[in-house]
Amino acid sequence: MPNVLDILKERGLFDNVTSENVQQALNSPVTVYAGFDPTSDSLQVGNFVTIMALCHFQRCGHKVIAVVGGATGMIGDPSGKTSERSLLSIEQIGVNQEGIKENLSRFLDFKHPKAPARIVNNHDWLGQFSFIGFLRDVGKHFRMGAMLGKESVRTRLDSESGMSFTEFSYQMLQAYDFLKLYDDLGCTFQIGGSDQWGNITAGTDLIRKLRAVEAYGVTLPLVCDSTGQKFGKSAGNAIYLDHKKTSYYDFYQFFVRTADADVVRFLKIFTFLPLDEIRQLEEMVVKEPEKREAQKRLAQEITKTVHGENGLKVALGASAVLFGEEMDELHAEDLISIFANVPSVELPISRIVNLPAIDVAVAAGLCKSKGEARRLVESGGLYINNKRIDGIQVVIKPSDIVDNRVVVLRSGKKTYLLLKIT
Repeated sequence: MPNVLDILKERGLFDNVTSENVQQALNSPVTVYAGFDPTSDSLQVGNFVTIMALCHFQRCGHKVIAVVGGATGMIGDPSGKTSERSLLSIEQIGVNQEGIKENLSRFLDFKHPKAPARIVNNHDWLGQFSFIGFLRDVGKHFRMGAMLGKESVRTRLDSESGMSFTEFSYQMLQAYDFLKLYDDLGCTFQIGGSDQWGNITAGTDLIRKLRAVEAYGVTLPLVCDSTGQKFGKSAGNAIYLDHKKTSYYDFYQFFVRTADADVVRFLKIFTFLPLDEIRQLEEMVVKEPEKREAQKRLAQEITKTVHGENGLKVALGASAVLFGEEMDELHAEDLISIFANVPSVELPISRIVNLPAIDVAVAAGLCKSKGEARRLVESGGLYINNKRIDGIQVVIKPSDIVDNRVVVLRSGKKTYLLLKIT
């Protein structure tokens, strides 16, 4: 099995290490962890960089731990932030924790015969401390000079908003996580984004001071696209791993829209495709960019990884809808997402069900008059849910209303109207 550090480097998943001994240490099985604070009830595709790195560690025979920050999430990590996070309620953090556990359970192998993954919650140990107890047992091992020297701290101290003591303490909490995982589970590695360098080195220093052993950190690059936009943002909206927050279709389309300048890099980072195959796709980007084969393959691979075969099937089906194919397996949310940018209208169900399709087309505003609607049907150009209406006597049936919420009307090949039921 190759050294996982070599894999991270060749796939663009490497930023820095805390020690020159990391490569040698990874020649034998180790235990590695990454933390995920529950700031939302779903992770975003930006988190997928860390998830992919954990997967590579596990594939190389190392044990992996995902720490859900039930305690640190109550504080808020200042790393990479220009202002203090809004503190979440304990109830919301609980909801968010469950969402993140569900997300992570899709990617990590908990039944691996030699290196099963684990998910733990740092509130289980940090929640046991009193304030005085934490200061006595943990805080006394930190020196102000080193804490103030962390880049994440210096940046915030120099900013207009400054930094609260709450956020300043965050690095101590994360450092103790590392120590606790070393003591209980033999964890000697931590991975995280490059903005986590200060927090990671706080942990390696604490373990060295208290246990006289070397622990290691590996940081991953913060991925941006070729325009400098932080990865995972689309028109200001995060792309989530939960399909209830970002539909299968929108998730798939986010990657289909990847720029030629980014697609090869993203294929290396976000898929397990062999590098030889990625090189072939790179050649297609150069020779036949209009076919967007690399983008389609990227979207297919990551959608299948995140949402499974069914999620990919729905995404592909949703994409096909725009080219006139039937939509039998799609749900209302999928259709609302697909047709978010087309005209829509609301009508009560009494003006839709068991009424002629031509009347509904007029009531919805797809056609200006009954005569126009009749001519549209006679020319074969009126569609309900992409199924052609073959006679003026055809009525809208209850089964035509998707999830009792929406009906898709279409005139000709490309004029759509989304009919929402009130």
